[in-house]
Amino acid sequence: MIELQNDLLLRALLREPVERTPLWIMRQAGRYLPEYREVRARAGDFMSLCRNPELACEVTLQPLRRYKLDAAILFSDILTVPDAMGLGLYFETGEGPKFERPVRSAGDIRKLRQIDVADDLAYVFDAVRTIRRELDGRVPLIGFAGSPWTVGTYMVEGGSSREFRTIKGLAAEEPKTLDALLDTVARTTVNYLNAQIESGAQVVMVFDTWGAALEPDDYRRFSLASMQKIVDGLTRESEGRRVPVILFTKGAGPLLTDMVATGCDALGVDWTTELATARGYVEDKVALQGNLDPATLRESPQVIRQGVADTLASYGTGPGHVFNLGHGITPDVDPDNVAVLVDAVHEMSPSYHQQ
Repeated sequence: MIELQNDLLLRALLREPVERTPLWIMRQAGRYLPEYREVRARAGDFMSLCRNPELACEVTLQPLRRYKLDAAILFSDILTVPDAMGLGLYFETGEGPKFERPVRSAGDIRKLRQIDVADDLAYVFDAVRTIRRELDGRVPLIGFAGSPWTVGTYMVEGGSSREFRTIKGLAAEEPKTLDALLDTVARTTVNYLNAQIESGAQVVMVFDTWGAALEPDDYRRFSLASMQKIVDGLTRESEGRRVPVILFTKGAGPLLTDMVATGCDALGVDWTTELATARGYVEDKVALQGNLDPATLRESPQVIRQGVADTLASYGTGPGHVFNLGHGITPDVDPDNVAVLVDAVHEMSPSYHQQ
């Protein structure tokens, strides 16, 4: 087994002492990088890129060649699971992902293809193994999945949505039907993430982009409960180390208090909640990841450095902070601005960890 040369992320996620705040960036492999755009063009389309382990490895490693980041994150998509269930995933230019066969009833749920993740999603695990080999112990690899609620919104709506009318209607009129769908997705996601861990993922993260679109009680039933099932079912130790679990509900705010009880190791925080406030919500029971507004990266170097300073100060001293954006990096960001961010975290964060 190759020894990990940089375990700052793993230590911070477990609230262990670190010399400086570790850093990675959501969507760090993406369209803001010209080298990514070149590989994506070569692949033909987004899902072809995801399904090619060698190319997925290449784009995963690209940001690590540019920046001193403390983790790689698997290049994949949250819709790999419903795609394997036979919903007919396709992409329309300017409109994002869509499904040919949305799930709208109990009958539709029964028709969902029962997938064998090891076989149907083998390309993901091949990518994980390839990335681990190429990383050669430099930094840990993060695997991920979408939350059942967020994945479910795409499955029921048939694509991206702002109002979530169909799935909210299902929650109101046929809540048990929606429970059944979310349970199906949760069980599959447990198998999917455990297979990522078995293949070499050293951290796993669950992205709940749309949980905060729900009323708090509905959030607890339809989003948090299914994430709880995932946390309960995950392999928590591999290669002689704990495998930290990060949950991220965009816009969670005070619901961070509820999320702590799942038994996760860390919670992502978006920019609408100050880290000082979030730290109060979670009472230092878990680590926090975040939370610079991605829009800051469109500003001047001085503004970016001030944003880093403010974010570090908001969390304050002591262990348990992973620096990140409050959501994914946007395609219009200048790659040089990311270098400013990374250098600022390296320069400013050690003072928060002096013993």
